[in-house]
Amino acid sequence: MTETLTESTPHILVVDDDERLRTLLKQYLSENGFFVSTAAQTQEAEELLSLLAVDAIVLDVMMPGETGLDYAARLKERGNSPPILLLTARAETDDRIAGLESGAADYLAKPFAPRELLLRLQNLLTRTPAAPVAAERIVFGPYQFDLAQGRLLQDETPIYLTSSESDCLRILARTAGTPVSREAMARAMGDVQNVRSVDVQINRLRKKIEPQPGKPMYLQTIRHAGYVLYADPA
Repeated sequence: MTETLTESTPHILVVDDDERLRTLLKQYLSENGFFVSTAAQTQEAEELLSLLAVDAIVLDVMMPGETGLDYAARLKERGNSPPILLLTARAETDDRIAGLESGAADYLAKPFAPRELLLRLQNLLTRTPAAPVAAERIVFGPYQFDLAQGRLLQDETPIYLTSSESDCLRILARTAGTPVSREAMARAMGDVQNVRSVDVQINRLRKKIEPQPGKPMYLQTIRHAGYVLYADPA
């Protein structure tokens, strides 16, 4: 699936404790032109947002622990958060007002038709101006990686990366020097059901950037912690 994505593909984060709904929304939105990551609670959502930029968040209101309203308000206070579409089983006027006051851009009551969610997301993205992408480049050894474009150079010579390899390297580049778990990477890459797919992308990347893939210098495994990219000091 990820091989057909481009830099312009909207990235949606679905946060809902209902596994069945998460799966259905991921499948439906993916079939309609979105790249979708999922989280079962706000703590997982925070982890994903620290790894990848998203264009919008579909956020359930009633969840164990921190509610969607509280999380939306927290994101609003932080500033520069992606637009939020709240999902809730409660459709009273006061509930809608509370949701909008928390910082949400739109509000959809359950049960809903998937088509309506799709149209609301499309409208939300259309009316939300894209944030300017800051030039961000990371250097490790003879390599330079442009996070915005997903472009890898070796001494100014381009190295071809698949979309999956680029996504994988982007996650590790954003957290260079800090290990990222395989599970977090799988969620960020929209393949939470297949953690092994992360290992496959790591092995492919190592063959492209490591002088000795079996003894990696830059893209290393940290036992019980995950993978880490060691970059040159800024």
